[in-house]
Amino acid sequence: MAGSNTKTKEPCKVFNDPIHGHIELHPLLVKIIDTPQFQRLRNIKQLGGVYYVFPGASHNRFEHSIGVAHLAGKLAKSLKEKQPEQIDEAEKIEDRDILCVQIAGLCHDLGHGPFSHLFDKKFIPKARTDLKKDKKWTHEKASLDMLKHLIAVNNLKPVLEENGLVLPEDLDFIKELIFGKMTDPDHPEKEPKYKGRKPEKYFLYEIVSNERNGIDVDKFDYFARDCHHLGIKNNFDHDRFIKFAKVFKVDGEQQICTREKEVGNLYDFFHTRNSLHRRAYQHKVTNIVETMITEAFVLADKHLTFEGKEGKRIKMSDAIDDMVAYTKLTDNVFEQILLSTPGELDEARENDELDEARENDELDEAREKDELDEAREKDLKEAREKDLKEAREKDLKEAREILTNISSRCLFKCVGQFYSAYPAEIEDMHRHLLDDQKNPLGIKLLPKHLNVIKMDYGKKTENPIDHVRFYRKGDKEAFKISRGQVSTLIPRHFQEQLLQVYCTETDEEILATARNFFLQLCQTVTSKKVPTPIPEEFKDWILQVYNGPTKSHEKTQMTARDFYELWLKTSTSE
Repeated sequence: MAGSNTKTKEPCKVFNDPIHGHIELHPLLVKIIDTPQFQRLRNIKQLGGVYYVFPGASHNRFEHSIGVAHLAGKLAKSLKEKQPEQIDEAEKIEDRDILCVQIAGLCHDLGHGPFSHLFDKKFIPKARTDLKKDKKWTHEKASLDMLKHLIAVNNLKPVLEENGLVLPEDLDFIKELIFGKMTDPDHPEKEPKYKGRKPEKYFLYEIVSNERNGIDVDKFDYFARDCHHLGIKNNFDHDRFIKFAKVFKVDGEQQICTREKEVGNLYDFFHTRNSLHRRAYQHKVTNIVETMITEAFVLADKHLTFEGKEGKRIKMSDAIDDMVAYTKLTDNVFEQILLSTPGELDEARENDELDEARENDELDEAREKDELDEAREKDLKEAREKDLKEAREKDLKEAREILTNISSRCLFKCVGQFYSAYPAEIEDMHRHLLDDQKNPLGIKLLPKHLNVIKMDYGKKTENPIDHVRFYRKGDKEAFKISRGQVSTLIPRHFQEQLLQVYCTETDEEILATARNFFLQLCQTVTSKKVPTPIPEEFKDWILQVYNGPTKSHEKTQMTARDFYELWLKTSTSE
């Protein structure tokens, strides 16, 4: 096949990285790095609001992306070296496969907005309520849009082809490595499928973003990098995983597997992920800071504009639809709002809105002339302009005050946190806390003061290790390892919810009382019997074990909580 080997006369470039040491990158990757669209990532914090809690967490998406590109190439090359000499040509890893995987690793975070996940998980859902589930926006989607824009404005298609890539096949492959299976726009009713590579090479899709079990080089880098900057120990050894990674056919599909002795290392992998969420990403102060930044961004949104295509002014939340404007969005918007003087930010937006208002007036001019005299018409226009200015200044003043409070450490206070593996308990807490008649904490709470976070090992309620296959030295087949073969100390639950309760109260005495009431409420909720609604699996288990009618158990809430725990232990160990 033409272009099956990458060809370049330019030398590779060496980057000195604090995590991976000296990284050597292909010149094509360097061409992508040296574009404004990629350089933008220098100004987007990897961990968003975490930096306000952990002062070492100052690293950015730029260096993480380079690290992922490096590890993607390292894993792909390692898999290639372990392929047997006598192998089907369709399964053979080629140099251009490796280059595509590296490009995907490099570009997988191009679509992140200011403060990384704060932008796509908190700001956009509040600012763009028009984006429902069927039109849900994600940073992965934005990464594809930005990659397309980057290639177009920097005229990189010829460069991709000069370096051995086959278009559009390889570009489709790169996009799928970032986003996963994509729906055919011409046939949206059909099930999404891969176009970039044939089934014999589907294992390559597990390198950058692994939908099968979540073990991928993106996490390899951010575990190592985030732990380094946070000052938290990383128990997972990604180099060891790469050393033992090998491709086997499992249930008719090629899959990346590892040695059976590495099962403990993989449990450390998922434990590290959970620990980072608990200790840093979902830290109570991190979420307070990000909630406050989100409020400020929403207030400033329609007044903070960026130049997009054809010189059009685009507000922050609409920039996700215009990559020219989106390229200008970085963490600097925080300072743009905070340090602006009254009227500075909204000048362009004001002119746009006034022009629009004048156009609307002109359309209605004939009718208005019949109904109003010229003086009345002028008064209406002036009143409209005044109202627009006052509304803008009010929003921006409030946004500045919020960001000033963050800078001076005048933050919301955390009343308490509550973890539970049972959604019903979180719902009970919600119900109690927002009941104005009972008001159990003695302070006023609004829904926005309650933050519910789902945390898991990457596969929701499932054990992700159940989706990994292992091999023994010399084996030609891979197999599954059950939790009973590893340790009795492995978690029984793989998903939980965290409820964080905030308030704006500053009086320490009132706060202390509220926190005591919160502790009592936690004890009340957890002392209840089996959560409702009753899980169907539990009902089936009761019938199977006791051969008794389910209804009688429903009437008594089945049994005590410890009996429910026994069922969970039994069901997860099977």
